Amino acid sequence: MRFRTMARRHRGRRVLLTALAILASATPGLCDTLDLSNYKLTFSEDFDRLSVSAWGPAGPGGSRWISHTPWAGDFGDAKFADPTPNFPFTTENGILRIEARKGADGNWQSGLLASSDSKGRGFHQKFGYFEMRAKLPPGPGLWSAFWLVANEDPDTSAEIDVIEHYGVAPDKYQSVPHVWAKTDKAKPYGEILTYDVPYGSLYADFHTYGVSIENDWTIFYHDRKEMGRIKTPPEYRRPMFILLNLALGGGWPIDKTPNPSLMLVDYVRAYQRK
Repeated sequence: MRFRTMARRHRGRRVLLTALAILASATPGLCDTLDLSNYKLTFSEDFDRLSVSAWGPAGPGGSRWISHTPWAGDFGDAKFADPTPNFPFTTENGILRIEARKGADGNWQSGLLASSDSKGRGFHQKFGYFEMRAKLPPGPGLWSAFWLVANEDPDTSAEIDVIEHYGVAPDKYQSVPHVWAKTDKAKPYGEILTYDVPYGSLYADFHTYGVSIENDWTIFYHDRKEMGRIKTPPEYRRPMFILLNLALGGGWPIDKTPNPSLMLVDYVRAYQRK
C-alpha cells in the first residue's frame, strides 16, 4: 500500500524514532507568547454540529471530516469506528466528545477525524498556525493526538504531531515532527520534543495546542506559549491537512484503560499571516 510506511509508524513508537536522523533544532525566543493579530482565520471548527462521514468525499459537496486516515491506516489498539448518531462522536454545547469504548466482545473502538479524504479533497493549508483546544482523558493506555500531514509527494510523507499524550505519563506530552520515506530516494528523520507540565493539568481543564509553520521555523505552542522549535525542513513547505484522535496503546498496555474514556475538543482552527 502506498502509505504503508506511515501506517507502520505507530507500532513500537517509543523506540522507532531512535533510528531516525535528528533534525537541527534551536530555541531562540523560547517562551514567547504567540500574537495572532497579524493572522487571518482560514479554518474554524467550533463543533456546534459535526459534519463527518466514514470516507468522504470531504470538502464542498461532502462532509468537513472523514473518520479514518485517508490512507486507510488504522493504528493503535482501538479500531477507528465509522460515525453513528451516538458513537464515537457526539457534540453538546459546542464541545466534541470523542469516545473510546470497550465492547462486549473485548475489542476497543474509538474515533479519528481527518480534514482530507483519500483523493486529497478537503482542507489543506501551506504554512500558518494550526491549533486545537481540548481537555484530554486520563488513564494508562490512552493516546490523544492532534497532528498534520502532507502525503502527496511521491517520495516522502511529512507529519507534524503537534501533541501526542500518553496517559501513562500525566505530567508530560510530546511534539514529534518527522518525515517518512516512501521510496529509496528519501531518508526518514525526526525529533521528539518532550515537555513537562503540572501533574494532571491536561485533564483538569481545556488547553490549546498549536504549531506555527513558516519558511524558516516550525514552532510549537502550549496555551500559546512557545515550548520548542525546529528548523523547517523542505517537506513542511507543502499544504497540510488536519487530524485529531483518541487512540489506545502506542506501545503501552491497555489492561487498565478506563472504559469508556472521553476526549473533549472545544475547537480546531487554522490561521495564515495577513
